[in-house]
Amino acid sequence: MSFDPVTAIFEVGKIAIEKIWPDPVKQAEAQLKLGQLAQAGDFAELDAHVKALVGQLEINKIEAAHSSVFVSGWRPFVGWSCGFALAYASILEPLMRFIASMSGFDGVFPILDTTITMQVLTGMLGFGALRTHEKTKGVHRDK
Repeated sequence: MSFDPVTAIFEVGKIAIEKIWPDPVKQAEAQLKLGQLAQAGDFAELDAHVKALVGQLEINKIEAAHSSVFVSGWRPFVGWSCGFALAYASILEPLMRFIASMSGFDGVFPILDTTITMQVLTGMLGFGALRTHEKTKGVHRDK
């Protein structure tokens, strides 16, 4: 039995059909109708999901076109923040630690936990690579 309530209902429906109609032809007809109902429900769920995504895309377009940097600039801010965290963790902090140790400083420099920032950065870079791939294959759209 499935944990999805809709699937569980249709599984129970199939069992009920087998008990109600002993004739295999009638069972097949009833199960076909039940399957069509399940498929119509799946299409309705998929359609609702697509509509939600299209709505989010429209919101993203409106945000990106806004003149205020606080509305349209959050994506670049995330990119620059992740880029700075990467630069600090991989270049600045080791270099500063090396220079400080050569100068006789034995203090501790703050070490950033870049786990989350690297996940965001690699996701953003992945989308950039996908866009580059689209351009090289000639399947990108200018608008």
